[in-house]
Amino acid sequence: MTISIDGQRLWDSLMAMAEIGPTENGGSCRLALTEEDAAGRRLLLDWCESLGCTWRVDRIGNLFIRRAGRRDDLDPVAMGSHLDTQPKGGRFDGILGVLAGLEVFRTLADQGIVTERPLELVVWTNEEGSRFAPAMVASGTYAGAFSVESTLAREDRDGATLGEALEACGYAGESPVGEPRLDSFFELHIEQGPVLEEEGETIGVVTGVQGMRWFDVTLSGQSAHAGPTPMRYRHDALAAAARLIDRLQAHALADESGDTKVTCGCLDIVSSSRNVVPGEVTLTIDLRHVVERELDALQERFEQLLVEVGESFGVTVSQERIWASPVVEFAPECVAAVERATRERELPHRRMMSGAGHDAVYVSRVAPTAMIFVPCRDGISHNEAEYATPEHCAAGAQVLCDAIVERANRAS
Repeated sequence: MTISIDGQRLWDSLMAMAEIGPTENGGSCRLALTEEDAAGRRLLLDWCESLGCTWRVDRIGNLFIRRAGRRDDLDPVAMGSHLDTQPKGGRFDGILGVLAGLEVFRTLADQGIVTERPLELVVWTNEEGSRFAPAMVASGTYAGAFSVESTLAREDRDGATLGEALEACGYAGESPVGEPRLDSFFELHIEQGPVLEEEGETIGVVTGVQGMRWFDVTLSGQSAHAGPTPMRYRHDALAAAARLIDRLQAHALADESGDTKVTCGCLDIVSSSRNVVPGEVTLTIDLRHVVERELDALQERFEQLLVEVGESFGVTVSQERIWASPVVEFAPECVAAVERATRERELPHRRMMSGAGHDAVYVSRVAPTAMIFVPCRDGISHNEAEYATPEHCAAGAQVLCDAIVERANRAS
């Protein structure tokens, strides 16, 4: 039997969700565990309850919506993502993965199909991390990376804790964190980059997520008058930072594979003045690679360059690695299911690694996991201009449906 999702119905659901917390330029603002986030969850639950689905919430607000299978004693096959957004986010980041799961439920109900295993649609709390840091904290807690107590105690910029926000919006659940155990997990998402669009591909078969390491760096030299101080006597912290950034950029660009990525996202001159040689500069460095040993080598090169610029410019250097996420390889059997579904639908596709973190990163620690990407216009995300076409959204949902049904109906 050919199972075909309803692309127009999926699109209508996306646009209905976008009416909750709309921004002036066509985006969405539903920060985690606000009234808007709660309203989005309620709309989803109304839709799912009309299909006869049941649901429960764990202690950190993760929402699990179940469609019964023939064998409800078996671990469920799961899909999902998140409904929270950036302050001026888009209509598709996370939301597509959740509402495509809803469309899978609706399609199976339309055709009277009951899978062998139960299905779960999961909404992970606070994926964006824009209200409670860090990002993906709730899926991380589900997977055991963070304690429940520390997660509930995390504060937003106004001092409200995540636990208090759960109570206020009505999603302080009682289910134990880490349950239900999942047979597998599939997450559909917009790519959030330009590759699929540039290459004319419809589906990204995501094989894993690149490794990431974040550093805070301080370069300390000596402030001096810009006029009387000769260049050879200066200890210019900003010039040292510029050399560091330039050499890191050159190192990354020399990698013809494009897998090496370096970013200086923040740079601050302490007590800056137009006619003063900068005495102290702080900056952030973000290193990424798809191979862990190459990421090790990239960090080693970064640390070597730090020493070199310190010596060249007569400044002291210090750095602290504040976060590290290892390279994630998704489960081959789940990746293969996505690829089979894509090939059978004759959709242009490519295997690729994700450049951004997703809830699937943490879930992959405790369940076989894979992701599906669809293009987004100009690669733009975390922006009100974020856009994916109805056709691409439908194609991604169709691949998700096919992979989910195959996985849920397997013999063991």
